[in-house]
Amino acid sequence: MKKLTDIFAAKTRTFSFEIFPPKTAQGAQALGLALGELTRLPFDFVSVTYGAGGSSRETTSSLVFSIQKEYNLPALHHFTCVLHTRAQVRQILDELKAGDVRNLLALRGDPPKDNPDWKPGPENFRYSSELVAFIRKHYGDHFAIGVAGFPEGHPLAASPEFDAEILCRKIASGGDFVMTQLFFDNALYFDYVRRLRISGVTARIIPGILPVTNYESAVNFCKGCGASLPQKVHDIFAPIASDKDKTLAAGIHFAVEQCRELLAGGAPGLHFYTLNRAEPVRTILEAL
Repeated sequence: MKKLTDIFAAKTRTFSFEIFPPKTAQGAQALGLALGELTRLPFDFVSVTYGAGGSSRETTSSLVFSIQKEYNLPALHHFTCVLHTRAQVRQILDELKAGDVRNLLALRGDPPKDNPDWKPGPENFRYSSELVAFIRKHYGDHFAIGVAGFPEGHPLAASPEFDAEILCRKIASGGDFVMTQLFFDNALYFDYVRRLRISGVTARIIPGILPVTNYESAVNFCKGCGASLPQKVHDIFAPIASDKDKTLAAGIHFAVEQCRELLAGGAPGLHFYTLNRAEPVRTILEAL
């Protein structure tokens, strides 16, 4: 299976999408249909999320193995270190290597809801940079390692400058590329890239895109992850929130314009958060 770093070396732009492991049989069926449609489009890879505290570890790995085998499409396996000991991390990574997984998104992760006050001990990693360094030390160049980036700054970062410093640590520890959190104001992304370049980061910084298909859901989603919704988004979607068709059409138009501006400004591709649905990402990609 290809490493993403090899794909990046050959392509100045990549297109990718993200899914999450379904929790029900109905969800699995819906995801299977979505994957059937999405994998027919010119995507370069797919990323698969990892539940809080590793709660979806087995289903994430199973989904990654299945995607790579059935569609011959590189899968980016999200991997968090919260709750995992170093020995457990080593065991999981050995399993992934044996399963021909070549791409990881190394994350600190959030504690699970049933253990929100969890604190790392001597056998745990405190930060994603420590996880990245561990992977690189023990597995060399087997894995291409991605790290998370936050155009608005991580919620726990004291300042944008400190956030950039933390990102630099992750890259210096062995990270190969950056995947950003969603945003709706492209100025945030371009400012973020400039800030990181000034700090010495030369890695590829791939913007994350979430198409708006439901106004209320978008508001709640952003509250949960710390992303902001600019006033222009409220102005567009609040008046039509009760009309699903108008919201979908407006969401597609907004995403297409956002993506065109990003690509014109030099973004090295686009990463779509699909919420396990083929639409509207399929329509957006076809328009682009």
